[in-house]
Amino acid sequence: MALSLAVSPCPNDTFVFHALVHGLIPSAPEVNLTFADVDVTNTAAERGEFDLVKVSYAALPWLMDDYELLPTGGALGRGCGPLVLARDGKLDLTGKTVAVPGDRTTAYLLFRLWAANQQPKKIEVVPFHQIMPGVADGTYDAGLVIHEARFTYQRYNLVSLADLGEWWEGDTGLPIPLGAILARKGVVDPAAATEWIRTSVSMAWANPAASRDFILANAQEMEPDVVDQHIQLYVNEFTLELGPDGLAAADALLGRAAAANLTPAIKPFI
Repeated sequence: MALSLAVSPCPNDTFVFHALVHGLIPSAPEVNLTFADVDVTNTAAERGEFDLVKVSYAALPWLMDDYELLPTGGALGRGCGPLVLARDGKLDLTGKTVAVPGDRTTAYLLFRLWAANQQPKKIEVVPFHQIMPGVADGTYDAGLVIHEARFTYQRYNLVSLADLGEWWEGDTGLPIPLGAILARKGVVDPAAATEWIRTSVSMAWANPAASRDFILANAQEMEPDVVDQHIQLYVNEFTLELGPDGLAAADALLGRAAAANLTPAIKPFI
């Protein structure tokens, strides 16, 4: 029976999962792929809609009863954190309107931890591609952006108020935990799924050209050089194996969030 998989159309996900979704791993079952932004998968996973799914680490407190965290395939790293953008580099966010890509995203959770002493008047959940234009035209005072925006925000004459990755790494010494891969309990064998995905990652690194057309076809008009930067930044050693530092990063994020009453508490991973 085919398994349902939901990931984003971003280059790091299409690079990582190309071999798996194209039936190139002999031990893996057929996979039915759905592309969706992470804000969509966070809530869809809560309804149990997918067997394998990429979600925000910030959404895990609502999902761990039904899903198991896999130690491979996700997005963690250094130097790859969300940015808070504005037109004015000295802007105080108190009383302002801020656009965010989702209310259960890791980016927004980091923002709430970082901005604990600032009180925006309004938070608006906005499709990712609308955030930078909306900040540039004054619809929003500031915007929280992820992924390729770190390479392109200057085109909108915006400035970075904060790099939340730098803030997080400076405070914790840990990588930033962005996207997690979950397997639905009772449906997917987590050990087998880990092996399929780890093999898919290894195959992508061994032959990057094999996935190129698939990546570019789904890259939402991203320029090829930005695609390459995106993959280099978000596909790294933590993609292959979370390891102790990756698990510690997840525990630190969710532990701090629970202590601040931003999310429910969950059992630590280590």
